[in-house]
Amino acid sequence: MKIAITGKGGVGKTTVSALLSHLYSSEGKKVIAVDADPDANFASALGISRNEIEKIRPIAEIAELIEERTGAKPGTGGGIFKINPRVDDIPEGFGHKINNITLLVMGKSKFAASGCYCPEHALLRRLLKHLIVERDEVVIVDMEAGIEHFTRGTAEGVNAFIVVVEPGQRSIQTAVAVKGLAKGLGVKKVFVVANKVRKEEDVLFIKNNLSDMDFIGQISFNESIMELDINGLPSYKASQKTLDEAKAIKGNLEKAI
Repeated sequence: MKIAITGKGGVGKTTVSALLSHLYSSEGKKVIAVDADPDANFASALGISRNEIEKIRPIAEIAELIEERTGAKPGTGGGIFKINPRVDDIPEGFGHKINNITLLVMGKSKFAASGCYCPEHALLRRLLKHLIVERDEVVIVDMEAGIEHFTRGTAEGVNAFIVVVEPGQRSIQTAVAVKGLAKGLGVKKVFVVANKVRKEEDVLFIKNNLSDMDFIGQISFNESIMELDINGLPSYKASQKTLDEAKAIKGNLEKAI
């Protein structure tokens, strides 16, 4: 299972990513959790302590690794470097392990957003493709509000693109934009998860505005999720209701694909 999760900033996509990572790992499956959002907070949602988080080196910032694998120093552009560097040992060598989950923090790379094509960009793109297309583990990618990280070849290896949506027009607009981007990469289905749901009208609002996308579940508004975030505790400890809702989302997703 390869899952890419996106949505407007602050919508709760990292919470959903962490819940799904926990559910798959609790089944005994090996999970690679990829933090591809420059505002990296996947680690804390998985329950990794602040002291341990400070030790995690984002891949984009490991200059010696980038130079070794690509043949060029980070930050250089327009020169000659390998566009297909070796990456197969990076999860084991640079990932942070917690239970059955290996967390990889990509780091603040410009990716394709600025048109920059540099050594760190090449390494991260190749790593993402390797994780999605060539690995056997469950891979869950927590992204920023878009899918610019993906090439067509990588996108075709993803089983599910999930957009996390909260009740609100801006969140809806982001979901529509993501669907357009995904379609351009050959992705046929984009799934929707409603988050921060307070009442049934919130779900109806999202379904009515995104009627051409597959709705696979919802997570109710829960102040304890915020409390867990403040205290650096994992999202799955929010409440049994939240965990049951995440299980329903996982089940609906697996049925759909």
